[in-house]
Amino acid sequence: MKVIFLGTNGWYDTQTGNTICSLIQSRTCDIILDAGNGIHRVPEYIDGTKPVFLLLSHFHVDHIEGLHILAKFRFPLGLVIAGPEGSRAILGTFVNIPFTMPLAELPYPARIVEMPAEAAGFPFSVEALPLRHASLTLGYRIRIDGRTIAYCPDTGYCENAVTLARSADLLITECAYKQGQSSESWPHLNPETAAGIACQAGAKRLVLTHFDAGVYRTLPERTASEAVAAEIFPASEAARDGLALEL
Repeated sequence: MKVIFLGTNGWYDTQTGNTICSLIQSRTCDIILDAGNGIHRVPEYIDGTKPVFLLLSHFHVDHIEGLHILAKFRFPLGLVIAGPEGSRAILGTFVNIPFTMPLAELPYPARIVEMPAEAAGFPFSVEALPLRHASLTLGYRIRIDGRTIAYCPDTGYCENAVTLARSADLLITECAYKQGQSSESWPHLNPETAAGIACQAGAKRLVLTHFDAGVYRTLPERTASEAVAAEIFPASEAARDGLALEL
């Protein structure tokens, strides 16, 4: 299995990267995590021989703006878009005229499912739990090819993040803030809190992503946060666009 970080910025694109999008390549399907502008790189890795699943955590624009280019892709086996409750209504507006091409007119079949109520329809195990953010945001726990990947974007510390990450082979968390930064009104993680979740959950590996573009203006600033996290959880790494991991 391979995990590729296609976009690692939060909020907006800069010279450090595109907005958040990651790809899990398994033997049987391709799983995209969020649809920031990094999604434009998908054709470099997906060849259309497997079904594609897109898991959206929430509807802040930096996580869904890449939906505008769905017409660029060719997924002959179809695309399933999963998101929180209300996804059909929200995406029915956002992925539609006058903003972009409607889902029904894409050059491949696409459908929307709402989580966690419709999780049973996936060909892999996926659990969705709400995280602590300014609006309803889901974290995911995916079990496929004998590996467990936890994905916790846009959240402050919460027990659900620990639950999703329990004994995971890979925990992917956001890291919007730097060491010591926090906000009760706008919950996000800093490197020490992300590492603390990994320790508490007994995860095997931690990758930090979703670096707030207004906070992290250079890649060396990410490296500094990686070092902070590694002091707490040694198997920590800061993602950059294009980072590829083998699990």
